[in-house]
Amino acid sequence: MSEEFYRIKRLPPYVIAEVNGMRAAARAAGKDIIDLGMGNPDLPPPSHVIDKLCEVAQKPDAHGYSASSGIPGIRKAQANYYGRRFGVDLDPETEVVMTMGSKEGLASLATAITAPGDVVLAPNPSYPIHTFGFIIAGATIRSVPTTPDEAYFAALDRAMAFTVPRPSILIVNYPSNPTAETVDLAFYERLVAWAKENKVWVLSDLAYSELYFDGNPTPSILQVPGAKDVAVEFTSMSKTFSMAGWRVGFAVGNQRLIAALKRVKSYLDYGAFTPIQAAACAALNGPQDIVEKNRELYQKRRDVLVESFGRAGWDIPSPKASMFAWAPLPPALKEMGSLEFSKQLLTHAEVAVAPGVGYGEEGEGYVRIAMVENEQRLRQAARNVKRYLASMGVNSSAA
Repeated sequence: MSEEFYRIKRLPPYVIAEVNGMRAAARAAGKDIIDLGMGNPDLPPPSHVIDKLCEVAQKPDAHGYSASSGIPGIRKAQANYYGRRFGVDLDPETEVVMTMGSKEGLASLATAITAPGDVVLAPNPSYPIHTFGFIIAGATIRSVPTTPDEAYFAALDRAMAFTVPRPSILIVNYPSNPTAETVDLAFYERLVAWAKENKVWVLSDLAYSELYFDGNPTPSILQVPGAKDVAVEFTSMSKTFSMAGWRVGFAVGNQRLIAALKRVKSYLDYGAFTPIQAAACAALNGPQDIVEKNRELYQKRRDVLVESFGRAGWDIPSPKASMFAWAPLPPALKEMGSLEFSKQLLTHAEVAVAPGVGYGEEGEGYVRIAMVENEQRLRQAARNVKRYLASMGVNSSAA
């Protein structure tokens, strides 16, 4: 009875949890920790969305079981969003399913379509569900890079040529969590052609669809003609509308994959609380100015982060999208490794970041910084970091 359960044995210790535990202990000790570790939005949802939640929650008949695939109104609202934003036509009945966040959707689809021993191509570094959702379902992971260049497609071709059994699923995530990399429509066109040629399903995680910067909207893979033959795409309301705790996401696209996801979900859950679904409809169908305001706010935070940390002696590449910066360790401290550096930063600068190694071995040498504090707190974090770097002999620039 002492032996570890089979699926639990396949899961490594959650590296990020180690830093999270230190952060909680430091806060309990009264320290003012500036938390840039978890991508947990600090902004409230739009007021009309909260009003709709309260309104529907007052109705006596709103508290029973709901449809696991989402009420018809929410599926239509998501289809309309894809039409407005991407020019993509979706059938709300057969090509849209509501999920409890994109994370649950990916895990449930993994359960639905993965057989033990299947090989799944997933980016490294990647958000943990992109690999462990499939590992839990019994799959084997083969890593591919995140950077969408020629080396990426060479890695895909190598995987198809030398992996037994041949990979059957590819995960893509742009804007990427954690690396914040983006792609253009030409990338997706090439990817869809590759997937059709190699008979591979493509699962696209577009959770950061609306957090793009510098006036460059992120594309959807479904904009590619024929993409629905091989692809489904996951989106989330967590970041777009600051509704992370509401757990509202969607899968859209290929009818066969959507049907499989619906089938598994019908056994696993009864769907989100009906007032939450009604409020999510209000968000998707209502005024979209909040989305633009959030985007502008995150872009300002990005600029403050890059500028102030740069002056503190830590050069951070400016992300093109998402709510994260993917920051290489300061060269003088690179040998420390991302986990130890994150611990040092928490202890000596009172700034929490996520160690890159927590997203896969290719994340070593980086940390992920979430832009979930206001500009004043970001500048305070930079001052703390500057003091820590100076104590380690790293010089900052003037000013």
